[in-house]
Amino acid sequence: MKRTYILPLFLVFQIIFLKIIAFFPELVERFYSNGMYVSISKISRITLGKIPFSLGDFVYGIVIVYLLISIWKTRKLWTRGAAEWSGAKTTWKDKLLKITSVVSVAYFLFHFLWALNYYRVPLFEKMNIQREYTNEDLFAFTEKLITKTNALQLEITKNKNLKVTNPYSQDSIFKMTQNGYNNLSKQYPFFNYQTPSIKKSLFSLPLTYMGFGGYLNPFTNEAQVNDKLPMYGFPNVVCHEMAHQIGYASESECNFIGFLASIKNEDLYFQYSAYSNALRYCMANIGMKDEAKFKVFKAKINTGIIANYKESDLFWKQYDTFIDKGFHAFYDQFLKFNQQEDGIDSYSKFVDLLINYYKEGNGTCF
Repeated sequence: MKRTYILPLFLVFQIIFLKIIAFFPELVERFYSNGMYVSISKISRITLGKIPFSLGDFVYGIVIVYLLISIWKTRKLWTRGAAEWSGAKTTWKDKLLKITSVVSVAYFLFHFLWALNYYRVPLFEKMNIQREYTNEDLFAFTEKLITKTNALQLEITKNKNLKVTNPYSQDSIFKMTQNGYNNLSKQYPFFNYQTPSIKKSLFSLPLTYMGFGGYLNPFTNEAQVNDKLPMYGFPNVVCHEMAHQIGYASESECNFIGFLASIKNEDLYFQYSAYSNALRYCMANIGMKDEAKFKVFKAKINTGIIANYKESDLFWKQYDTFIDKGFHAFYDQFLKFNQQEDGIDSYSKFVDLLINYYKEGNGTCF
């Protein structure tokens, strides 16, 4: 076998392997998520955590520039005639094999360094939480959320009509997140977070146009946060990305873990960030199920909280283009390909976890 075929064939082997390993989440949980990955992520964060900028974003930038230059250099092939194309077949075959080889290596590193966590035991099973809930469960939980969020908003602003304005710098918030995870890990040791590596993304503006608040770089284990986000919700986004760092790939699970880490934080602004975010998800679910009930609940929410929601809406609206819709469609398929059958809708599935977690008496936040 020619050496040029080894890595492309390895890519095929990897795809088959992942199809098989999906049937054995307990093995992934034991040997990867709670074994090998713990060491890999710790080494990555110790090595890169002290670097003040996002090394992962910097590397991505170099790769993007290299790809653009490569495309520009090969542009002449697209304008050649039939005779010249026949002579270029060997060149294209070699290029295709090289590209596939690079993809194969990147695909391996992606899964080895982080993405095998997509195949671990679901948090529903790990924490013995039910998956289903009734409309009555949703309504009762939302009622409690409104009461709690209203109380926090009033305690912070002293005026139910004023929106919450977070007074901290983003760097301060990065440091303060550890408090919530420390408190959460006392109750659930598997949510333990050590050795922070949280960065402002160098691509915050592109991320905003793409419609994302942050992401985890799977190759460097840096939590990348969009530094243009409205600050009232910033702490909860940071806690969400940190959940990815400790080995949880599911977006709904990271929303849930981020919520718990935020409300366990002793700071009121962290708690408000989480409760207001959860309330908005619940209200969206109610709006799809019962419009009349939605109006009743909305009337109970403090005007200041609604003002924060409007602040967020206005922020995203000014960056609303075809770009975010395209990337959301791409990311939807990416999630479905990686064991999240609900795709981008999986973000809102954390409502299932929240309702049943508190329904079963696990939480005391209300």
